[in-house]
This record gives sequence, structure tokens and C-alpha cells, in this order.
Amino acid sequence: MAFACIADFARLAQQDLLQPEAGQLSDEDLAQVMTLAVRLYAARAEARDQYPVPLQAGEVTATDVAITASEMIRAVDINLFDLSMWHGRPRNHRGG
Repeated sequence: MAFACIADFARLAQQDLLQPEAGQLSDEDLAQVMTLAVRLYAARAEARDQYPVPLQAGEVTATDVAITASEMIRAVDINLFDLSMWHGRPRNHRGG
């Protein structure tokens, strides 16, 4: 069942990419999906002590990532100095 929902979201998102100013997915829908995806990614990274691949290679551009990351940073009110300290911390890996 969950896979059908993911497939439905992926189909709607692909359609909305063709008309991003007025697609079927609302801004609220997108915010809910992104919020839960970010929370799940962070929870898995912490629980597994390793970082899963966050994006499908070749499916996003540097501009896509910069826009999204910048707005996410603004949304949680992190300054770039704190972010650079977080980014520079050692990462433990149990594999992968």
C-alpha cells in the first residue's frame, strides 16, 4: 500500500514539474512530504550512524539543491556559521 502512495506522489510530482506554478500538489502537501522526508532521513542517519544517499544522482541540479537547502536553513533559523561547524564535524561510519 505504501508503495502505491509513493508511486502516486512521484507521478503527481513529475506532472507538476511541467507546470510548477500551478500543479496539483499544494505548497502545503509539498511541505508535509519534505518535512517528513527530512525527519526520517535524519532519524535513520542517527540510528544507523551512517548517512544514506539523500538524492538520486543526476536527478537534481546544484541550483535545485542550493534553493532547497537555503530555504530549509531559513525555515529553521540556522546561521551559516553554525551550519559550517555542523558540516565540519567528524562523521562516524559503520559501513556504507
